[in-house]
Amino acid sequence: MSDIQNLRVVLASRPVGRPQPSDFRFERTPIPEPRDGQVLLEVQTLSLDPYMRWRISDAKSYAPPIAIGDVIVGGTIARVKTSRHPDWREGDIVLSEAGWQHYALSDGSDLRRLDPAIAPPSTALGVLGMPGFTAYAGLLNIGQPKPGETVVVAAASGAVGSVVGQIARIKGARAVGIAGGPEKCAFVKNELGFDAVVDHQAPDFAQKLAEACPDGIDVYFENVSGHVWDAVLPLLNNFARVPLCGLIANYNHGPSDQTGPDRLPATMREILSKSITLRGFIVYDFAGAQEDEFQREAAGWIADGRLRWREDVVEGLEQAPEAFIGLLEGKNFGKLVVRLGN
Repeated sequence: MSDIQNLRVVLASRPVGRPQPSDFRFERTPIPEPRDGQVLLEVQTLSLDPYMRWRISDAKSYAPPIAIGDVIVGGTIARVKTSRHPDWREGDIVLSEAGWQHYALSDGSDLRRLDPAIAPPSTALGVLGMPGFTAYAGLLNIGQPKPGETVVVAAASGAVGSVVGQIARIKGARAVGIAGGPEKCAFVKNELGFDAVVDHQAPDFAQKLAEACPDGIDVYFENVSGHVWDAVLPLLNNFARVPLCGLIANYNHGPSDQTGPDRLPATMREILSKSITLRGFIVYDFAGAQEDEFQREAAGWIADGRLRWREDVVEGLEQAPEAFIGLLEGKNFGKLVVRLGN
């Protein structure tokens, strides 16, 4: 093992606006040796998620920013390479928070053992992981869709949006997806089974969305913002519910990008006059017993074919920065993961 080094990616500088490859730095360090009570993890798959953009910023948020020089955070699937912990065996496949690196130490408290016989381990980063639980918890606790209602979700081919629409249909609601480009739209309609899908890149997007929602929108799961929100807002029905888990269209905006008229008063007027419920949430707001419920239900829906997923796999840790930058611009198609070649 002494002949092998640990490749890791650290934060070199805080991005201003769109992240650049130079904001990330690759380092090679000795592989750490586990002490008593620790395990050495060999990372197999790394999850890339939009929330990481907030973590590399120093803006006030729900979690502390990553310090300059620290390893970029991220969920991972890893194999226990060496164990000096009584609860973990060498060869165990686990869900971990090892971040952007090939090897990491853990005291075991942040690990969850995975059974590859139940589902591919990478699903613990997507449909059976944080993105899937985000969709489940936000839609059912805040959106509360009822049979026959119209549920709209943006980024409908992505890790969260794809699950939102499928659960909406399972609960008897009508699912309308918003996606970018013909290929993603075809996937949402034909593979995921949404009732309708609208391409947000189309010049007549707002009109097409209105046509797809002739009875208005009862639940809008917001994870994008931008021009998509502008088209959705006028269509929201009285007493509509809006779970808000992301604003990816705005993540790369800097202070100089905040131009144009102040649209907040008009937005608040719509919320007030239609008695709309809009609640922002972080997935950990619903952590605990509901996670076990989600795992049971989602596993059952996968088994009977009602819940499907797609992964966008990038090969090699060296590709992670560019893939992450592309994620923030909607270039991924499905749950974005990086497969590490150890």
